[in-house]
Amino acid sequence: METQQPDSTPTVTPEDNLSLIGEKTDKLSNFSTSHKSNTQWQHTLKQVVDILDKLPNYLGGFIDNNKQAILSVVFILSALITVKILVAVLDAVNGIPLLAPIFEIIGLFYAGWFTIRYLLKSETRSELLQKISAFKQQLLG
Repeated sequence: METQQPDSTPTVTPEDNLSLIGEKTDKLSNFSTSHKSNTQWQHTLKQVVDILDKLPNYLGGFIDNNKQAILSVVFILSALITVKILVAVLDAVNGIPLLAPIFEIIGLFYAGWFTIRYLLKSETRSELLQKISAFKQQLLG
């Protein structure tokens, strides 16, 4: 008697076939989505690198075109910082007892000496004017 052995080849129904095809297309769509986002990322990265590559040229041109305005802003900011520091130092000095009145007395004595030395007589006033004009010439060139 012969026994029939069952066929060991799996049988594939059309539904199984469609489900396998669906799995493959799902994986492909995930791959294409990740590939698109990777391509967008590379494009964005390329744009950023191009901008950073051209940045020194942009800044150099901007500085060349606006040199006077930039210098003015730098001088104004440095003057403001200097005034802030000066006010802080003067507040610190005023906080020391008896130091502020001593400086006021010194200032009054110097103003008195300056008045007596340069402002009372006409010869000393002309001497002061000569010193001022010599200083202006030295300063301005």
